[in-house]
Amino acid sequence: MQTKGITLVSHGRFEKEFLDELANDLRVVFGKSVSVEQFRHDIASYFEPARKQYDANRLLQLVHSEYARDGIKTLGLFRVDLFIPILTYIFGQAEFGGNAGVASVFRLRSEQYGMRGSDRQLYERFRKVVIHELGHTFGLIHCHVPVCVMRPGTYVEDIDQKKHMFCKKCRGELETALNA
Repeated sequence: MQTKGITLVSHGRFEKEFLDELANDLRVVFGKSVSVEQFRHDIASYFEPARKQYDANRLLQLVHSEYARDGIKTLGLFRVDLFIPILTYIFGQAEFGGNAGVASVFRLRSEQYGMRGSDRQLYERFRKVVIHELGHTFGLIHCHVPVCVMRPGTYVEDIDQKKHMFCKKCRGELETALNA
């Protein structure tokens, strides 16, 4: 089934300009319409007190069950600290070849690491994470090309080193998926 578009579902306070710019960038990268909706659910029950973080697996299931629609790639945008059981934290996660994903700005803020914050740098990092996770929904795997957006990113420095675009190989695979 051909993808009809992308929906961003924002939870928490994101500036309208931030979301508008992200939606526009995604339109350019994926060539699909992008809409922005407000997240309507309370996520307090997804918080794990022992870790002081939110369970990304459960939030992904929520995004999938409550927001994702056939033919629409849906990404939940969060401002909270995300984890999966096998990792200390994550920036985002998505269903491989599916319709849903999640991404958070929490660990992308330079202030997390004792450095001076930059709104532009935060946006650039988040854009890469969002594009990366959407890439997974289109069936793309991690890439070994250092600057490809599909290169895995364990640390914020990894994200800073890559571009927000796909390498030639990943772009070709994306084009195939977009036209399937």
